[in-house]
Amino acid sequence: MYQRDKAIKDITRKEEMLEIIKKCKYCHVGFVDDNKPYVLGFNFGYEDNTIYLHGAKEGRKIDIIKKNNNVCVMFDTDHEFFYRHEHVACSYRMRYKSVMAIGKAYIVEDEQEKIKALNAIMKQYTDINFEYSKPSLANVGIICIKVEKMTGRKFEYL
Repeated sequence: MYQRDKAIKDITRKEEMLEIIKKCKYCHVGFVDDNKPYVLGFNFGYEDNTIYLHGAKEGRKIDIIKKNNNVCVMFDTDHEFFYRHEHVACSYRMRYKSVMAIGKAYIVEDEQEKIKALNAIMKQYTDINFEYSKPSLANVGIICIKVEKMTGRKFEYL
């Protein structure tokens, strides 16, 4: 029977998961393309149990969402490479904290929702408030992911 490494700790408090998400500079999103995984990295925003992504208004990810909007989003941070015994390769490890979110992805068309999404994305990286022109809103693709389930894990952290 499989014995789970005692250094792996589940994160159950939502506040701790949100702290991890806030520290992240990007996330990875797994899409399901005809039963095959397709993973892309994104800058993102998080607000009210919703993950916002921006990018092109067309392309493979948009085509996939239209067929199957189930996604998995992975956030990870606080990476630290260390060892227990300098001359024993198997004693080297990587500390980390992570959050995985499962949800449904939707393409945003509404201008006000796009503004909300862009504000959430920019808030992840800066405290500056922005205004958006109608042409820029019309040209940006926004994906909104409604989180259905979120789990957290840390490895080699108390």
